Amino acid sequence: MDFELSEDQRLLKEGTERLLAERYDFEQRKKSLAERWGWSGEQWSRYAEMGLLALPFAESDGGLGGSVVDTMIIMEAFGRALVLEPYLATVVLGGGCLRFGGSPAQRARLIPRICDGSLLLAFAQAEKQSRYDLADVATSARRAGDEWVLNGRKRHVLHGDCADQLIVTARIDGDRRERTGLGMFIVDADAAGVSRRSYVMQDRLRAAEIAFENVRVAADSVLGEPGAALPLIERVADSALAALCAEAVGAMGRAHEITVDYLKVRKQFGTPIGSFQALQHRAVDMLIKVEEARSMAMYAAMMSDEPDALERGRAISAAKVQIGHSGKFVGEQAIQLHGGIGMTEENQVGHYFRRLTMIEFLFGDTGHHLAALAKQVVAI
Repeated sequence: MDFELSEDQRLLKEGTERLLAERYDFEQRKKSLAERWGWSGEQWSRYAEMGLLALPFAESDGGLGGSVVDTMIIMEAFGRALVLEPYLATVVLGGGCLRFGGSPAQRARLIPRICDGSLLLAFAQAEKQSRYDLADVATSARRAGDEWVLNGRKRHVLHGDCADQLIVTARIDGDRRERTGLGMFIVDADAAGVSRRSYVMQDRLRAAEIAFENVRVAADSVLGEPGAALPLIERVADSALAALCAEAVGAMGRAHEITVDYLKVRKQFGTPIGSFQALQHRAVDMLIKVEEARSMAMYAAMMSDEPDALERGRAISAAKVQIGHSGKFVGEQAIQLHGGIGMTEENQVGHYFRRLTMIEFLFGDTGHHLAALAKQVVAI
């Protein structure tokens, strides 16, 4: 595999990092947290102007035809800046459902609005009982003439409080954990019967619990083939995991940089603590973990377009395991080397640790993906 960036990719990386450096410092981020939805609409418009929202979508759908490596570059930069805006929810998750499962008419109707920043999406998949099992769906969808009627509850819907449209998974037939019988539906977030409860997560991003009570959905709002949505759900989840791995690398790298800078200025007995060899070794160990995670994030990005679901899942799980181990180590070391100040709201490094901790649990924690890898090894 060639891990060298092309000239266009290098320019994308430099442009995104420059935008965030100029417009997204820690103080500006705190101001964005205080806005209505906990993120900056002005910044979202800048992403649209730069083409970041259009990048993953095909040119025929109104996008820029970018690659998975382009998404990796953006997500790593977002991780470094602790970006709050709903890029993962709208472009990677919701947009991924449209890219992989949408009809030409659905893509033509919705993707241009994602690209110009006027449409926000959220992926309503997880439920109270499902944990990390993508097939465990109790929300039901029943035919009613030319429409579908949805009933059920979804939880942990990232940015579900501000979304204009919801991509909802529901069971059309079969038992709760069967791999067949699932459907995917585009639902207006303000439709009759939809209710949302917003809350703030530990990393200060927003999510929602969403209830559906006799929500009627038109037949042209079904994504893919009714009853056969699980492969689509798994592919979207794998794409999201690859993006999260890249974001985690950005967050780890920046946490390491902040920690090294702190070691250079914090003094004990009149001497910078960065001159102590034991602490230098710990900083080097952090860097090694960051680089290990970076290589696996690159691998995940390259494999996220793999058509073989088993091969793709194996690669993504391996990357998520490494990201989990590295993120935990880097975050804990950053906090310990800062001392008590690292746990305060005023210090940046604690916010990076929070985000790394949340990434650990999104779409399966380290233990879950390690078990998935073990099952595949046994099967082989």
